[in-house]
Amino acid sequence: MDSKLYRFRFRSVWRLSAPPERVFAVLERGEEYPAWWPQVKEVHDSEGGPDEEGRARIRSFLPYDLWITGRGTRRDPVAGVLEMEIGGDLAGWARWTVGRSSVGRGGSTAVYEQQVEVRRPLLRLLTPLGRPLLRANHAWMMRAGRRGLQRRLGRGLDDG
Repeated sequence: MDSKLYRFRFRSVWRLSAPPERVFAVLERGEEYPAWWPQVKEVHDSEGGPDEEGRARIRSFLPYDLWITGRGTRRDPVAGVLEMEIGGDLAGWARWTVGRSSVGRGGSTAVYEQQVEVRRPLLRLLTPLGRPLLRANHAWMMRAGRRGLQRRLGRGLDDG
């Protein structure tokens, strides 16, 4: 079967009422995602620092856990870019790009882009017919993540 059938490309734009520097500071701490993003159930960082590999368990409204590994490939606070290579049940990459919002004062925009291929056998089996459901599952997860991040930023819990 054509491997394109198992590929997904996602893009989400989050408008947040916090400066880009604060947003970036929260997003670069992947080990803290479970504290504000409900679908990120657990994260295990390696001991080697931000460019080393970590592992995460993700579960949205579908009754299915995804285990992914992530390895930082770019961390550029000046450009507002965080990138990682993804492995595990999915293979590909993800990128956050954080910048000043063109609307309102002091706000920011966080753009999340991801290109992955489904690798887990059961998911590959379900992907051809379940693609719309998998995309809806991802969209729901991203909406919940944006709300969780905005709450965290609003409470000032992003300072370490």
